[in-house]
Amino acid sequence: MTETTATAIRVGDEYAAQLAEFSDEWAELHRQQAALDARKARLLARSAAYADAFADATVPTVFPPAERQDLSRRSTYAALAMATRTPERTIQRATNDAERLVNDAPAVLASLEAGRISARHAQVITDQLCDVPTAGRAAFLEQVLVVAERTTATGLRTSARVLRERLHPESIIVRAVRSEADRRVEFEPAADGMAWVHLFTTAPIAQGLIERVEAAAAESRQAGDTRTCAQLQADALATLALTGVTPDDIMSSSVLPHPIEVQEHITPTVQITVPALSMAGVSDTPATLDGYGPIDPETAARIAVNAPSFARILVQPETGAVLSVGRNQYRVPADLQRAVRLRDGTCRAPGCGRRARACDLDHSVAWEDGGTTDVGNLACLCRHHHRLKHLPGWNLDHEPGGVLDWTTPDGKHHRTEPDPAPF
Repeated sequence: MTETTATAIRVGDEYAAQLAEFSDEWAELHRQQAALDARKARLLARSAAYADAFADATVPTVFPPAERQDLSRRSTYAALAMATRTPERTIQRATNDAERLVNDAPAVLASLEAGRISARHAQVITDQLCDVPTAGRAAFLEQVLVVAERTTATGLRTSARVLRERLHPESIIVRAVRSEADRRVEFEPAADGMAWVHLFTTAPIAQGLIERVEAAAAESRQAGDTRTCAQLQADALATLALTGVTPDDIMSSSVLPHPIEVQEHITPTVQITVPALSMAGVSDTPATLDGYGPIDPETAARIAVNAPSFARILVQPETGAVLSVGRNQYRVPADLQRAVRLRDGTCRAPGCGRRARACDLDHSVAWEDGGTTDVGNLACLCRHHHRLKHLPGWNLDHEPGGVLDWTTPDGKHHRTEPDPAPF
């Protein structure tokens, strides 16, 4: 044996020994993570059981029993979400999965606790299990767990789907009808001024949409359009959704409109701001047509004639923004609505991202308790968190600068502040 060969063997042995150490530690971390995921599942299932058990004691009886249980659960989801800066929907989905794992698949939970499978394996199984009737679950779980402990989560997904189909006692026709009820559209913001729109619908409709936008994109390309296929398909779908028009409908041109042209079909809400002195004829300061700019006071005055009443409104001297209508009225005027929605951006509950324009404008100190209609007492809350705020154990303090201090039923405090202006 040469010295070079001996050195190579020593180096190879050293590498093998180190690699064995790495793989052993990696496997041990994997086992520990699986055990922690099992603990999380047990905790979430317990929290849901407690929420159900204490619903009648923690939610006012003005709500019907089923709604009390739902509100009790939502209150629990919110407290757990705020404690970990996690979206409530994530906690809700994780709790649903945990209940299936703990209550319906104890053998899978035991395998997860022992580290023989990962949380991803368990998720694949519970995803398939959720639509398997009780009669077929035992056979499904027995067979799928054997596959889970010897393959990857990706491989398990295919095997579990085939196995579920084979063992499912219900006709696929019945299941298809039930699944169709879940169709929906979801909006997901993205970076740099972009966003995703997700459509969950039946496979034939989805396939039909894809074929239509592909055909429209191909026709536009044949007509000399230089946009990429992906860009053309996106623009075709946007055109179809906003204008109801594709090249098939406009025989005069096969070229798809650009997104800027499509945006013209989005109808804005028109608002007019009229300075009080101009209304009185003392000043010729122009009014402002929202989305356009200055218009003459006479035109604005003619429009304002139809206003049913006037109320004292406090405005910011430099900007003219409405800051308060005090106790003169409960209803929030449009300019004040806009100011609060622009300040908040989203629902002001910790972790909630629902857009402000889809939220209620909540009086932090209730109107009937002497609360005023001004920026210091108004905040955007989605309907869910608006209701949650009024449950026992929840409290909301509105501090200067639009800062909200939330107290959850577990006694923890969570602070939210308005997002700074982007520019």
